Amino acid sequence: MSDKPMSVKLEQLSASLQAALGAKVAKQTIALDEITIECKAADYLEVCRVLREDAALKFEQLIDLCGVDYQEYGDGAYDGLRYAVVCHFLSVSLNQRLRLRVFA
Repeated sequence: MSDKPMSVKLEQLSASLQAALGAKVAKQTIALDEITIECKAADYLEVCRVLREDAALKFEQLIDLCGVDYQEYGDGAYDGLRYAVVCHFLSVSLNQRLRLRVFA
């Protein structure tokens, strides 16, 4: 999490994510004024549906989808699961962005 205070818009998005997804969010971080959430692979499809359909979220556009190999992340100091799917979502109607990471 960053040292500077979270903006009101990010606070609202964070609260909306918690209300809509609850325990399905395994981890949430904020970096560079963007929220990243992680969920379990078993919850991936349901989390994506909620992100799209929940009235407070409305992430109607998938703007990026990629696979990431974290083996060399942080100059090899990374200690965690190796492979992840990372999605970047955009809510055009609410002007907000979100990153979703799911480790395989």
